[in-house]
Amino acid sequence: MRVTIKDDFDLNKTANCGQCFRAKEIDIGIYRFITNRNVVYIRKLEDTLFDVSCDADEWINIWEGYFDLATDYQKIRSDISKLNDYLRKAAQIGEGIRILKQDPFETLISFIISQRKSIPSIKTSVERIAAKYGSPITTKYETINSFPTLEEMKSVSPLDLSGCGLAYRADYIRDAIEKLLKGDIVLDMLWNKGDEELIDELKKIRGVGDKVANCVALFAYHRVDRVPIDVWIARAIDDDFNGHNFFADIEQNAGIAQQYVFYAKKFAKK
Repeated sequence: MRVTIKDDFDLNKTANCGQCFRAKEIDIGIYRFITNRNVVYIRKLEDTLFDVSCDADEWINIWEGYFDLATDYQKIRSDISKLNDYLRKAAQIGEGIRILKQDPFETLISFIISQRKSIPSIKTSVERIAAKYGSPITTKYETINSFPTLEEMKSVSPLDLSGCGLAYRADYIRDAIEKLLKGDIVLDMLWNKGDEELIDELKKIRGVGDKVANCVALFAYHRVDRVPIDVWIARAIDDDFNGHNFFADIEQNAGIAQQYVFYAKKFAKK
């Protein structure tokens, strides 16, 4: 099926800007995205025309929301660009990034894994967990496992997770699973929480600090004013703004601006 997307949408930047770890270019120009047990393959044909592997119902009911296609990113990028020259350049470099609306459980586990790891290493660990505990999905391109649900991981111990490249993070994942199973934290209930309360709830999990909690808030709960501060964002604050957290000056969509800055700082050559 072919769809027209007139707004910002760069498959490569969206897949590789550090917000998700299972999106992948499986062949030249063909990108695979997975959410729960849904898989879509997308290829850009022309400027605004894309070929997608799913039918119209799935595209409308699953993927339009996942890719946040109801939001005008061109306007957001334009607004961010007006704030200062640094953000203008970052938004230009990051043009095409969209903030995905990902599954909260997968996002939580993925960003617990992300601590002190490179993106390729995170992807490897996430794929190993999916291969070990997820359920197979067969498409015309491949057979791949879904990311496991809480139910599929309910009995997993830190020792069981050996071989997934998690080291000390295995204990954090087990703590997250236990708290979710006991109902100490209910991910579905966090949609109705304010930003600060959502962050505080997530930080009840061992190993979840401000950075991981803000990543989950931004990339799962779509709190686009939240700014995860990792090493690249800290460098931007320290090196380019003399230690001033310029994101605090952005009234709206600071999290989207953060993604532009992250992508520009990490991937763009000087």
